Amino acid sequence: MPGDLDLSPPEVPEPTLLESLLRYGLFLGAVFQLICILAVIIPSSKSHHEQEVEPQDMRVGDQVKKPKGPVPQIRQKVKKESKKKR
Repeated sequence: MPGDLDLSPPEVPEPTLLESLLRYGLFLGAVFQLICILAVIIPSSKSHHEQEVEPQDMRVGDQVKKPKGPVPQIRQKVKKESKKKR
């Protein structure tokens, strides 16, 4: 009975060209996905920092700009007049 056991490694055929292309293609696809995920995460954290800085700059700019209040009032008057004409 001990002579019947075959402890040699099983014969595994060498991968074909298609199998090699598939293996490396999947590996490159996984690396590409990781790069894309990191590209989405990293700039978003920087944009939050820029958004915190921008409101301080906007406060200075708001003081210089004039409010645009009269423009909507003119439009409302035109709409009311057009409704009266109907």
